[in-house]
Order: sequence, then structure tokens, then C-alpha cells
Amino acid sequence: MKRVQVLLSTYNGERYIVEQIESIMKQSYREVAVLIRDDGSTDGTIEKIQQLEKTYLGRIELIQGANLGVVGSFFELLIMSDPHADYYCFCDQDDVWFDHKVKSAVSKLDTTVHSGEPAMVFTSTQLTDGELNSKGIWPKSPRREPSFYNALYENVAIGATITMNKSARDLFVDGRSVDSNKILMHDWWFYLLLSAFGKVIYDPEPSMMYRQHGNNVVGGSNSLVGKLKNKLNSFKKHTGKELLLIQATEFRRIYDEQLKHEKREQLDLFLASRPRMIDRFKYISRSKLHRQSRSESLLFKFLIIIGFI
Repeated sequence: MKRVQVLLSTYNGERYIVEQIESIMKQSYREVAVLIRDDGSTDGTIEKIQQLEKTYLGRIELIQGANLGVVGSFFELLIMSDPHADYYCFCDQDDVWFDHKVKSAVSKLDTTVHSGEPAMVFTSTQLTDGELNSKGIWPKSPRREPSFYNALYENVAIGATITMNKSARDLFVDGRSVDSNKILMHDWWFYLLLSAFGKVIYDPEPSMMYRQHGNNVVGGSNSLVGKLKNKLNSFKKHTGKELLLIQATEFRRIYDEQLKHEKREQLDLFLASRPRMIDRFKYISRSKLHRQSRSESLLFKFLIIIGFI
């Protein structure tokens, strides 16, 4: 049986961490181990994990680190991950996995990916409140196929649902060091990376209960008001400080020479200066970049025209 390593970053997660880890230990796919990196917790998170280490001897490994933030912590986990594992799963500290999560992901990757091809699979989730009462399926299925041209504008992959193969892990680990301060989120970075050089698979079947509570780093919502609020916050966060451009510039710094011609051309076009109105209209006419929603793609074009992006 192929080996799976779960990469779990924790930070002051004592409230839910036991339930999360127990759901991993109860996976129907048995060849699963967990590598945990604590990002400088000051509550009882470490003590709870140490107790679970004793319960599940040999299946849980804890590394205590300095506070790097969520992106840096997950990148460190990848660097420290077992190079002999076959698959790797990102994991948050406060969710609950369905018992089929790992088995389904491994099956998808085994049956749809050529040997040696970097690939990842991501899924929808069952959105819940803090007590795991269901709030529906989230997010909606992507309207368009995952692609590099979408990934430069938008992330559609929920990190805690991502499972990648060894080739994907090696592509990241064996490349140049990434400046995590220039990356919006670790899951977004892997959507960029694997849509550029490998395969990104979407499975509409929920793989976990995605718990929403007051301390989520990233949250979801199915209500109209919640969706609008999240979209507004996303636009403010990702455009006002040119963070999309900073992330794309970092991607070009590391992978420019490996990109195929058309993708490199589109990346360069996105990063090119557009000081004049005519430059912005030329960009829109030549760019293949898009968001999943037609209305959001139109909004992005408008923001480009007025020089906001």
C-alpha cells in the first residue's frame, strides 16, 4: 500500500486539534502518518498533540518551530516531509475529515495521472459551524476547468482538501527557495505551480467538514451576505496592495525558465507596466487570464482599465 503523509500546521489550536487528528487516524486508508509543525503556540496545543503521540505510536511526529505564519509553516512542513512517501495532504487544525478522504484522493491520483506527472486533487467541503452543524456544500464547483490562466487571478483550491503526489512535492522542494512573505496562501501557490507544470483535478464530492468559527485564518460562507462580504474582502486584500502582482513576480523569478512559451508570455503580459489607458486596453485584448465568474472577470477588466490592478 502506498504511503501518505499528512502535513498539519498548528497554532493555538487546542480547542479542536484532538478531533481533527482523531479523524485522520480513523481513515479507511490505513497507511497514513502525520507530520505536525507547531507555529509557536502559547496554549495547550503541544500538550494535546504529545498525548496523541503516545496513543498512536509511530504515526504522529511533532516539530516545534518559531512563528512563521501559515504560509511559511506549511512550506517548512513540505521541506521537512518524508521524501519516501507517495502522497502528501495539507491539513488544518480545526476540521474533521470524512473517513474516505485519503482513500478517495489516492484513487483519483492513481487512476488519472501519468507516472511521474506532478499532480494534485482538491475537493469541495461540507461547511459547518463550530459545533459541526451543516451549513451546506462549499464552495460551488468551478465553472471552468482549473488552469494557470485562472490561478494568476484567483485561487479555487481549499488547502485542507489538497492531496498531491510525490512529483508535485519534489517540484516544490527541489526548486529555488520561495519567499513566503510574497505568497498569498500556500494552497494558492500550489494551484499556480501545478496548473503550470502538472495536473490539477477537482472532485466535487466533499472530503471533510470545514469548521467555521471566530478564529479561522480563511473562512467560507454560503449566505448571500457572507459571499458578498468575502468577495469584497478578497478584492480589497488581493488588489489594493498589488499582492497578485507580487506573488506572480515571485513565481516568475523561480520558474520563468521552465514555463512553456504561451504561459510565460501570458505571465509577462500580466506583469508588464500599463501606465497609459491604451496599454490597459491592449492588455485586456491579449490576456487569457480570467476568474471563474464572468461577472468577476468583467470587474477585473474594469479595475485594470482604471489602473487599480
